[in-house]
Amino acid sequence: MTETTQCTQMHDTDVLILGAGASGCGAALATAGKGRRVLLADKGKLESCGSLGGGNDHFMAILNTGAPGDDLETAINFYCTPMSGYTPGHIRQWLEVMPKMIAMLKSLGIVFKYNEDGSFYRTTGFGQPGSWWTHINNGKYIKRRLGRLVRAQGVDTLEYFQCTRLLVENGRIVGAAGFNVRDGSFHVVRARTVVLALGRLAGRVSDNSSHNPFNIAFSPFVTGSQIALAYEAGAEILTLDSEQEATLIPKGWGCPGMNGITSSGARAMNGLDERYMAKYHPMMEIGPRCLLVRGTAQEQSEGNGPPFDLEFRHIDKDILYHLQHDSMPGDKETWNDYCAQADIDFRCKPMEVELSEIYVNGILYVKENFEARTVRGLFSGSMFHDFSGSICSGYLAGQHALEACDHYEPADISPELVEAERARVFAPLQQEEGVGIREDKYEAAIRQVMNYYMGFVRSGRGMERAAAKLDYIASRKGEVIARNLHELMRAHEAMHLLTTCQLTVLATLERKETRFVYKRSDYPDQDPTYDNRLLIVSACEGKPRCTWQIFPNA
Repeated sequence: MTETTQCTQMHDTDVLILGAGASGCGAALATAGKGRRVLLADKGKLESCGSLGGGNDHFMAILNTGAPGDDLETAINFYCTPMSGYTPGHIRQWLEVMPKMIAMLKSLGIVFKYNEDGSFYRTTGFGQPGSWWTHINNGKYIKRRLGRLVRAQGVDTLEYFQCTRLLVENGRIVGAAGFNVRDGSFHVVRARTVVLALGRLAGRVSDNSSHNPFNIAFSPFVTGSQIALAYEAGAEILTLDSEQEATLIPKGWGCPGMNGITSSGARAMNGLDERYMAKYHPMMEIGPRCLLVRGTAQEQSEGNGPPFDLEFRHIDKDILYHLQHDSMPGDKETWNDYCAQADIDFRCKPMEVELSEIYVNGILYVKENFEARTVRGLFSGSMFHDFSGSICSGYLAGQHALEACDHYEPADISPELVEAERARVFAPLQQEEGVGIREDKYEAAIRQVMNYYMGFVRSGRGMERAAAKLDYIASRKGEVIARNLHELMRAHEAMHLLTTCQLTVLATLERKETRFVYKRSDYPDQDPTYDNRLLIVSACEGKPRCTWQIFPNA
């Protein structure tokens, strides 16, 4: 048994922002200096936490330049489908904030890539109808400079705080509880409103070929807390069935940044030296990312690979230099080390790639002001895709949470609830050595189930078996052991990962078609009857419930 201080520290604030990545920083910038107390909390350090802590090489923006597709109406038509959960109002607000965030990044010395005429160098990706991706040259500096800006705005911070529970009274959020991953102190924060900004993409769900759950494209410390905490608090969750994500990564090395490469013209080649993506979408490599992934998985299942390569040598040499020496290092600092070890030079030869791990992607079902429909005072700051979507949706959620403070008075938090949560949080430290299940083994069991039954090809019977196995793993939750505070953090990450995976399996079972990153072998075709459906996952009497919302005029 490990000793901790386990003292309870109480905090009072007006707006509590949970998560200090891109979306949390966006929320902090929107709320700072407005006459309200703001507390920004994260289990890491402000200047380095979140996926943005590793850097970023792009910022997606619609700028109304007159170029094809570069306008509000095109973006609304692209994003506002029945199964996305977005309204035109959500997208309109996102687009309105984009220029403000670009100006802020420029003020921090972040350098964008420009054409000779002074316009942004922009490319097309993900099947989007316009060239919306602005390239960044020094993206590895973004987070530390953004963190310094947030501190300079006078925002209070609570670093190394892992949130384990959202506190809800009578359908309204009243605060949050958790512990300090370094000193073991227990913290309770009372707030008028809460912005949940803990990250949209949950990692450590499955493996790539390295079998290292921390060698992945995005932050390995985002393990579904955004989904699990919101679900447990009574919020409705969307897109678990449809927006599981993956990409192509350099062989054996997890990193983001591949959109910059494919959108600049790289060609995906299979083991037969064929450019294969024309079979799957007319836009080929710059089509929807899910089809690039599913097409590659299909080629692999047919024996047409591995290897899979990205061919660059037809691309302008200056663009290749930008991609290898500006863009990719801006997403992951160790990129140049990897290139040296793997003998990679975009100008001289193709780069071998492979299918990445799969990520789970869920968002809260929110009103026009980003407030959860079923939990008053809870705002979602991780709503849209990628860096642009994160920081902009965080900014918008922060604005709305600040406005809502006028409607919510501070509420009393039940001492009994606090004590029960504190006992639950530290229970893994109380297990006798040699009796319980180590937290890493517990998490590995979750990942093993997801790898085997929830891969790029899956079936209903397999997913039913996955659900049963995950339920069994959940039944052993009380046996998880942690020998120190780091392992305690990992144990609670695993708990959130488990809940997220359970909800994802149940949601995916409901969608009886093939459309997204995975193929259902029992339903191999796309079913147009799902075009106007939105799947909502929520808790009902302590158990998950899946319901469809039908849009008759879609």
